[in-house]
Amino acid sequence: MRTDIIFIVGPTATGKSDAAFRLAKSAGAQIISCDSMLIYQEPRIITSKPSKQMLDEVKHHFINIISVEENYSVFDYYKQCISLIDELIKKDTPLIACGGTGLYVKALLDGIFEGAGRDDALRERLRRDAEKHGNLYLYEKLKKIDPQTAAKFSANDLKRIIRALEVYSLSGKPISAFQKEARGIYGKYNIKIFGFKVDRERLYERINKRVGEMFSEGAVREVGGLMTKNLSLTAEKIIGIKEISGFLRGELSEQEAGELMKKNTRNFAKRQFTWFNKDKRIEWIDADDLSPGRLSEKILKEIEG
Repeated sequence: MRTDIIFIVGPTATGKSDAAFRLAKSAGAQIISCDSMLIYQEPRIITSKPSKQMLDEVKHHFINIISVEENYSVFDYYKQCISLIDELIKKDTPLIACGGTGLYVKALLDGIFEGAGRDDALRERLRRDAEKHGNLYLYEKLKKIDPQTAAKFSANDLKRIIRALEVYSLSGKPISAFQKEARGIYGKYNIKIFGFKVDRERLYERINKRVGEMFSEGAVREVGGLMTKNLSLTAEKIIGIKEISGFLRGELSEQEAGELMKKNTRNFAKRQFTWFNKDKRIEWIDADDLSPGRLSEKILKEIEG
């Protein structure tokens, strides 16, 4: 059976983008980015964006699509990406989905629902109820209106309890009903998911080296330019902006900013691995000593059996 989409996932600095590029060139495939930071047009250095040559040689989707001043949700990504995938597969276009944003990957594979909007006043009222009566009070309310959702978490998951109660209050539908409407591509298409892993110490060495190279390539100048813009809430989360802006404001030395950026990137990589390691559909590849070319060859071999 033909593989419709190959997923390459895993922590940052494991060689995903380069391997996906090599694989796409050899297979005549297009790449779907699953990286929430690559969607922004302005930052290039601090997001480790693929080079212009790579973007010119292989068609990449969901890179450089919006400004850092625009908000973009995982649901926006899901809607646009699912539509594109359906269109490209109808044309028999080989696809490689590559990235380390777990929510993007999960949304594509398993679906996501838009649900109701938000009501900050209602959220605050529910938070006050929890402070006054305890979390269990809200949890019992949720059990009455949506026992299926309540069974998925404990009374201590206050944020999720409040969101579930908010959805019901605004829509009249339990959040579990919305979840049943979510549809992903796993099961719809023939999909293979590969995860790249690297020994922790070696991964941290790669991260430290990459951050050092970012500073050499002009990360400080790039962040200085970003600070003149009205950054969206999602863009503000790009690793490097907070750390380097601290240096530019005189709160940190350049060395301190660099070390903080390394630390935060290492912690991010740890969270990425924890997220993906829970997904038993992923076939892990030890990427320690393999070049991008060897990694792409290994994936091809696995697919061809």
